[in-house]
Parts: sequence; C-alpha cells; structure tokens
Amino acid sequence: MRDKRFVAVHRGGSLTKERHRQLIRWAVRCSEHVLLLPGTVVDKRVTRALRTAKEWAKGKATVGMCRKAAVAAFAAARESSNPVSTAAARSAGHAAATAHMADHSAGSADYALKAVKLSGKSVERERRWQDRQLPRGIKALVLSARAKRHLKI
Repeated sequence: MRDKRFVAVHRGGSLTKERHRQLIRWAVRCSEHVLLLPGTVVDKRVTRALRTAKEWAKGKATVGMCRKAAVAAFAAARESSNPVSTAAARSAGHAAATAHMADHSAGSADYALKAVKLSGKSVERERRWQDRQLPRGIKALVLSARAKRHLKI
C-alpha cells in the first residue's frame, strides 16, 4: 500500500510539485553519493537516469522520459555482476522513477545504503549524511515515512 502523502496534487493527493521536485533532487543526491564507491563500475544508463531526473526537476524532461531512463538503469543493475554497482544502479533507477511515483525517492536512498553496506562502509554514517541533505520542506515527510517502513539493509 502506497503512502498517500506521496501522491501528487494533480492525482488527488497532497504532494505539491515543489515538494515532488525536492524529493527527486534528494533522491539524485543520495544516488550520486554512492556512484564512486570503491569497485563500482558506472554504466552510462545509470548516469543518464540521474541526468534525466535532474532535468525533470527543472521542468525540462517528461515523466515518460524519466520512466524510460529508470527502466534502463534497472536493466544495468540486472546485468551487473558487481553487487555494489547493482545497488548503485538500482538507486539511480529509483531516483528517476521518483518523477512517476514520488515514493520511489525512498528506494533511491535505501539502495544507496545497500551499496554502502556492500562496500564495507558505515551505513549509519551514510544515513546521517542522507538526512542532512533533506530540504526542510520534505524532511518531516521522509523521516515519518521511514519510521513506518521496516527496512532491512
């Protein structure tokens, strides 16, 4: 069941366009932060997904373009034999998919944490970094939604 607070106003929810943009920008930051972890191989489909997500946040890309980019990033994840690269690619895919469904932003952050864990780095430190990146307008939303999920990284 999707959290209704992540449903856009134009679909009958309460999520404003600006908060939706804040969520996608935060998701992109979380994903970009793990792209260069040791041993990570970055596929061009992953960087394209992140670039497309940034363009959507500026009003220069469509939801359809983001969905296509997300699907390509997920394909890169499936094709990767490196677990860290796989998690980083999934993070980027979720960042781009945030344009379509805003709650994908949490998936981007979660897969970034998984990449960090797989690389042997501190998940707690990364989570604190992610939280510091949250703009005031979405911080309470993201933190309360996280508290409702039972995440296992």
